[in-house]
Amino acid sequence: MLSVACCRLLVPRALLGYSAGRRLYSEKCTKERIQDGPKTTKVPKIYTKTGDKGFSSTYTRERRPKDDLLFEALGDTDELNSAIGLAREFSLDANHIFVPELEKIQCMLQDVGSNIATPLSSARESHKVRTSFSAEPVQELEQWIDKYTSQLPPLTNFILPSGGKTSAALHVARAVCRRAERKVFKVIQAGEADQNVGKYLNRLSDCLFTLARYAAQAEGRKETVYTRTP
Repeated sequence: MLSVACCRLLVPRALLGYSAGRRLYSEKCTKERIQDGPKTTKVPKIYTKTGDKGFSSTYTRERRPKDDLLFEALGDTDELNSAIGLAREFSLDANHIFVPELEKIQCMLQDVGSNIATPLSSARESHKVRTSFSAEPVQELEQWIDKYTSQLPPLTNFILPSGGKTSAALHVARAVCRRAERKVFKVIQAGEADQNVGKYLNRLSDCLFTLARYAAQAEGRKETVYTRTP
């Protein structure tokens, strides 16, 4: 099942992402302990204070300003994941069949973040092996696009974000994806991330557009067609 595969993808690699810079390398733990029978467990703090001076860490332990292009790309990717999470909740409420796909996409975006958070200029070979991003997820998106497009009428007009809550939310995610793609491609052009990450975001925006149209059709909602104002 996708949910299982999702967890397998998420757990090892999410820990390598940009959040790793904030948490994995902080050795600060609260002095409080949780009693669990004879065992005691340290509780890690959610805050580390390591970014108070305007710098954050990459997975390679490199310190960069928070407004560095790399962190901007990570922020947009995180926003994209959140937007898809909202669209997924609407999709669950409407019992859409593509919910597992959205779940897997969210997991893959964690892998995207892991790759971006590992700048190639400071990465060791062990870093690259653990955070590399292959072409397979790109091909999977293309398969999904073809699958759902085959069930839709041909697109003959420009359509506006519409078609119900699920469809509109997917359109929002699509727009955020385009912005994330623009930022990530700058990181790729700087030679700091895998090219497949950019390709994935490019296909993802097309996939989200396709799913938005499919959601509208499945819910029997009408899409608003663009008409030129006089």
